[in-house]
Amino acid sequence: MQQDQVIDAVDLGGRSADFSVWGMFIEADIVVQLVMVLLLLASFWSWAIIYEKIMRIRKVNAHANQFEEVFWSGNSLDNLYDSMRSRADHPMAMVFIAAMREWQKSLAGRSTVADKLGIQDRIAKVMRVTMNRELERLEHQLGFLATVGSTAPFVGLFGTVWGIMNSFQAIALTSNTSLAVVAPGIAEALMATALGLVAAIPAVMAYNKISTDVERYASRVEGFSEEFSAILSRQLEERHG
Repeated sequence: MQQDQVIDAVDLGGRSADFSVWGMFIEADIVVQLVMVLLLLASFWSWAIIYEKIMRIRKVNAHANQFEEVFWSGNSLDNLYDSMRSRADHPMAMVFIAAMREWQKSLAGRSTVADKLGIQDRIAKVMRVTMNRELERLEHQLGFLATVGSTAPFVGLFGTVWGIMNSFQAIALTSNTSLAVVAPGIAEALMATALGLVAAIPAVMAYNKISTDVERYASRVEGFSEEFSAILSRQLEERHG
């Protein structure tokens, strides 16, 4: 005789315990429910951050490719600055705009070696400050992923411990050591641990991937800054002899 399909409920002394995900959530202790809701919200928010950061990094890399193509095409830096200063929307362009702005402000008739060195220092400082500010924006909310990745398993474990405590209390109150008595509480508790891992694992993986991509992009912008600083330094030497 063919067995019936496995159902989500078992009879526990006249009480039906639903072992579906929703059923376990409804039957869980209020503390375990709060833990589950917190972990679900953390997971949803983590995925939103992951999506936004991946799209943002792809966008800035694509814009950097376009910008470098125009920058190294041999066109006038002043013309490039005039065309981009009102529509710069990625870190590499922002570094270029900041440097060119300082460059144009600093050229008013200065010709001494000391003044030339001062211009170079100011341009380098402006580019460094701008780069750091733009990269901080790119890294914004990565700390949340790190926090979820490191704390979500422990939050889930707290829910698990709480649920198991309730199961042992049920044993003490009923004086019944049957597995059927403690099974619902243990199942609810283990679901909290599972949700903690569901929230933590993608957050950790995404944090490592996005951090690596940001570091790679930061190296790219830093390399551009050094090359552009060298170009301006040569132009300054040609201008002032």
